[in-house]
Amino acid sequence: MATKGRWQWGEVNKSNFSRIRTTIESAFYGNNVELLTSRREAYKKAIKSPGTIVTDLPIYKPELQNLDDGTKILLFNDGATVGRFAGARKIIGMPGVNEDSLAEVVREAIYGTRFRKMYHVISYTGLHKDFIVKNHILIPEGFENTVYNWLLNFQDLTPEYAAMYENSKFLNEPDIYIFTDPDWSHPDFPGGLALFDPKNNCAALLGLRYFGEFKKGTLTLGWSVANRQGYAACHGGLKKYEFNGDKFVAAFFGLSGSGKSTLTHAKHNGKYNITIVHDDALVINLEDLSSIALEPSYFDKTSDYPLTSDDNKYLLTIQNCGATVDEFGRIVPVMEDIRNGNGRAIKSKLWSPNRVDKIEEPVNAIFWIMKDPVLPPIVKIEDPILASTMGATLATKRTSAEKLLPGVDPEALVFEPYANPFRTYPLSEDYQKFKTLFEKGVECYIINTGFYLNKKVPKEVTLEILENIVERKAKFVDWFGGLKTIEIPGFEVKTSDYEYRDLLKFSLEKRLLFLKSKDVENQGYDRLPDECKNSIESMIALL
Repeated sequence: MATKGRWQWGEVNKSNFSRIRTTIESAFYGNNVELLTSRREAYKKAIKSPGTIVTDLPIYKPELQNLDDGTKILLFNDGATVGRFAGARKIIGMPGVNEDSLAEVVREAIYGTRFRKMYHVISYTGLHKDFIVKNHILIPEGFENTVYNWLLNFQDLTPEYAAMYENSKFLNEPDIYIFTDPDWSHPDFPGGLALFDPKNNCAALLGLRYFGEFKKGTLTLGWSVANRQGYAACHGGLKKYEFNGDKFVAAFFGLSGSGKSTLTHAKHNGKYNITIVHDDALVINLEDLSSIALEPSYFDKTSDYPLTSDDNKYLLTIQNCGATVDEFGRIVPVMEDIRNGNGRAIKSKLWSPNRVDKIEEPVNAIFWIMKDPVLPPIVKIEDPILASTMGATLATKRTSAEKLLPGVDPEALVFEPYANPFRTYPLSEDYQKFKTLFEKGVECYIINTGFYLNKKVPKEVTLEILENIVERKAKFVDWFGGLKTIEIPGFEVKTSDYEYRDLLKFSLEKRLLFLKSKDVENQGYDRLPDECKNSIESMIALL
């Protein structure tokens, strides 16, 4: 059995239970709690939940989703907030986070739900016997759609996966427990509170309705377990190409809207036999470089999928989209972010016909997806220190998947290390893990899917670059500082141009400032080794 949910009497002590862990887990045993583990039962409750829109669109092959024949796609809409709010996150163990005072807040939040029915829901994170974790979440009555979405997003307790779990590798970790109350409010936390006690595998999600908070909150703890168990925690996509007897495994890292899912699911006009682990959540084993998916389904944007899109065939539920009536009198969704930004849908595993839970072959290459306009469409990095440092300074722009504080420029270039804003442990641990991957021979590339200077990089150019790398046909030339690139018509790199050199130098200096900021922020909690700053300074010196 992978994680631990039962304890001998002698183990029930301070060594195994923290204050917040005890507070949260205790809530699951109240007499106002109903256990719910079946997708079928969750669906029946969700269709009766106030505000649910039961569309007239049937779910494709419901029997393969552990659902009954005739199950329809459900639509549920939130209010003003339709994205994650990073400002709500508090992590026990970080400087300035007071466990005692936050434990008091959680105690009061739990007490406030005593006159409400609560659903105790169970699922798994991780889809292979080598890495599978049991999750428990407590969700109040009235949020049956959240219950249903959570059971669709993570692996429910089917006989197949229950047997796998019973025979899985023991991780010496406690089960994950998450208490939630979307209706909660507190004057000290106007945007809500997402409290994590990662070392004790528990969390409280308070005052947060958007389903992405529940999905990423659960994954946050799963990634934390993986980090302790010798895996690189990956907010990314991973696929295997097979062609002419050869294989190539590629991992893509980028924030929402960067093209991560597009590149992961690209079919390349049928040129390859493609196998996909996942497009958002996975782990890579540092020993054998194999990879394991953490979720069965996909939480995808609806902005690029109008009602006529064939991909909508695989929808299970929809969030934050409109509804109307078609010519036959059927209730159908209004997609394309017309109602609001960041419309979302859970898509079934069947959306990707070649999905697997694990790829045994080692990862060949990691692609950092960036939207830094000074970077050409493709850059190759051969030095493991610089490769991991560029991952730690992954440049991107904010998207509608995030709720931003007033005054924050959504167009400003920002750095999100390893495209993972859900880390609950020091950044240096991710740095060392990815550096280890590159030292073991994993190749490193940067793909710019945004603009190079003032010219947009078309998706077709990106895919052609990727195909040439996969087929070992890419002709790289030296750029500067040990970096290499490909000469692409229309995207020439003119490093000799003084204006361009200044722009490039400014971009690198911003990275250096970001690294230096980690030396002092939160008392140096996310400080990186000096070799990271040295690698960037060496490049700046060449300009």
